[in-house]
Amino acid sequence: METSSLQKTLASTFEISGTALHSGALSTVKLFPAKAGEGRFFVRERTRIPASIDFVTETTLCTTLCREGTRVRTVEHLLSALEAVGVDNCRIEIVGADEVPILDGSSRKWVEAIEQVGLSVAKDHDGNSTYKMAPYLLEPIHVTKSDSFLVAFPSPKVYITYGINFPQVPVISSQWLSLASMDKSFYAEQIASSRTFCIYEEVERLLVAGLIQGGSAENAIVCSASKGWLNPPLRFDDEPCRHKVLDLVGDLSLFAQAGSQGVPVAHIVAYKGGHSLHTAFVRCLLGLCEKSMEL
Repeated sequence: METSSLQKTLASTFEISGTALHSGALSTVKLFPAKAGEGRFFVRERTRIPASIDFVTETTLCTTLCREGTRVRTVEHLLSALEAVGVDNCRIEIVGADEVPILDGSSRKWVEAIEQVGLSVAKDHDGNSTYKMAPYLLEPIHVTKSDSFLVAFPSPKVYITYGINFPQVPVISSQWLSLASMDKSFYAEQIASSRTFCIYEEVERLLVAGLIQGGSAENAIVCSASKGWLNPPLRFDDEPCRHKVLDLVGDLSLFAQAGSQGVPVAHIVAYKGGHSLHTAFVRCLLGLCEKSMEL
């Protein structure tokens, strides 16, 4: 459905460098304005990879996009910031490691950098602006995996309810967060600074598997099952749950096409989700959309 907002892009270019979470190598991300209708897309080694569910290949501890053998990993925090702040069209160049840098484990630095350069109305190749489209859910939809689920119901606005459960880690345990607003100011103040988290007892296994080589207490909050948080303080009492919402927004942004909104206008309820469940939900959304177009 057409909204009353025109598609936006960045008003200027900026770049940020940092350590990649899984490889531990250095990467630099350069963001450029893009034309209306181009949407958000990555460029690495001259390969253009749309930030679309069609190019998601892996979801183990991050979301990975791949095209013609060229991949970009850990895209979710950057895409979350772009979607939430309203950067509908953007060229994202990756130099160095094949990952977006983890920075402090949140999307705060991305939001701050976007706010510093500002937004402008995106124009197409003919110099025309385009109204932004938003996907409205017309019927309930759900995906499940074991005891995890993600369900969405028709709603006049975006609501998000998220639950996590880590019974083996008492200090996290069960957390629920319900958001009645997801505008860019709320996201910037209440979601963007929530950092990724990990369980200390699982770190060795992940390192052996070749993951989180660049992980540290500077880019994640670390929790021990027996000792609690090892690098306090938390930015929010329910920071782990808020970070899950941050990841969800980033993964749902992959539903966006041609500069449209990715997050569906719906009441979204998730429990014990992750990148695999989030992207499965987006594929389900895409299937529902394609089915409706055939009728």
